[in-house]
Amino acid sequence: MPDEVPIMRIGRNLLVTLQGDLEDATVEQIERVVTREVARTQARGMLIDISGLTLVDSFVARVIARLVGMTRLLGAETTVVGMQPAVAITLVELGVSMKHVHTALNAEQGMARLEGLRDDHLY
Repeated sequence: MPDEVPIMRIGRNLLVTLQGDLEDATVEQIERVVTREVARTQARGMLIDISGLTLVDSFVARVIARLVGMTRLLGAETTVVGMQPAVAITLVELGVSMKHVHTALNAEQGMARLEGLRDDHLY
């Protein structure tokens, strides 16, 4: 993973692209950078694009779940996009619980989901 975590701002939302192999040091960097950016921009939502990951296993699933929890504590809803069918099958076969992680097939559907999640929390 490069020294910088790719983060793009789209309105009140952030798009975070996870790429390459996630190792402990990389995960810590991602968590620091992403949470700092959510707080700095006062983002209302975040998309995590995992289509660029070379390996998605139970470790990566836990990393994603932790990142979702951290951003939720900062007031941003998160949707994971770009999950390939083989990844979904693997996570289910491994018994990895992703119940609290919202997912969508692509960024467009993810943005729509974020809008719906925010609308649900207004009431």
